[in-house]
Amino acid sequence: MRCKKCHEKAVIGLPRHNAAFCKPCFNEFVHDQVARAIKSERMFDPKDRILVAVSGGKDSLALWDILLKLGYRADALYVDLGIAGYSEKSCEKVERFADTVGKAHNASLLIHTVQEEEGAGIRELADLLHRPTCSACGTIKRYQFNRAAVEHDYDVMATGHNLDDEAARLLGNVLHWQDEYLDKQSPSLPASVEGFAKKVKPLYRLAEREIAAYAVLNRIDYIVEECPMAKGSKMLLYKEVLNRLETESPGTKQAFYWGFLEKQAKTQPAPASMAEKDQATLHPCATCGQPTTAEICSYCKMMARAKASTPH
Repeated sequence: MRCKKCHEKAVIGLPRHNAAFCKPCFNEFVHDQVARAIKSERMFDPKDRILVAVSGGKDSLALWDILLKLGYRADALYVDLGIAGYSEKSCEKVERFADTVGKAHNASLLIHTVQEEEGAGIRELADLLHRPTCSACGTIKRYQFNRAAVEHDYDVMATGHNLDDEAARLLGNVLHWQDEYLDKQSPSLPASVEGFAKKVKPLYRLAEREIAAYAVLNRIDYIVEECPMAKGSKMLLYKEVLNRLETESPGTKQAFYWGFLEKQAKTQPAPASMAEKDQATLHPCATCGQPTTAEICSYCKMMARAKASTPH
């Protein structure tokens, strides 16, 4: 197997592109895909300050690595969920990356510890609230990532969602016809109202396998294990279904998600209209001031219930 570009020995084959690459050419391919995503979706400019949401996994650390190597000003935020054994490992991976690659590019790492601010680890909070752990986790992460981006004056918040993630999420939304989520399943969401940070997904053109290969080839030390709280997640089921389709017909995920984006671009309201809609339905939370459709945002409601449920 020879590299499509330079004809040296290839280290990875990409069936959906009918191509294979050596390490240097593969790195160039990955960087180019991210650069194209940033440009086509107008995610950010070189002068912008970017906050990357990192978890210790391959996707978020690879994203931070790529943005730094492309010359962007990218810091990172890690949310320590307090999952025994798992959080310690993932935090260690993030801190090690920050001390090597991050420091070499003058990038900073912010850490939010759930145990300290929310008063308990994610598992204990979910038990107190009688909610699925993933649901409580998502609420906390979305809130804290947005809060950090706004409070520290970052222009944009970037997450490591890849093609597999977005295709699986799209499949779930279509199966349940969740129109409100379909409307906003874009790789770039504007800061539609004050208090919301702009959110982008620069890896949406890259498959999970490609990002894993990038991490391995570039010696990015990441946590391999899935979060123990994700067991039984519908997203993992949707990914498995799509993986089977991809094996039989390479390019299925790309055709599914990119096709959706093409149709969305033709039918979705302009960003200005989306902002007007958000401005008409969102207002500051009475407790914390972050935008919400209700009087009190879901995070503050959750924390109030957790506090009320804590034994005195």
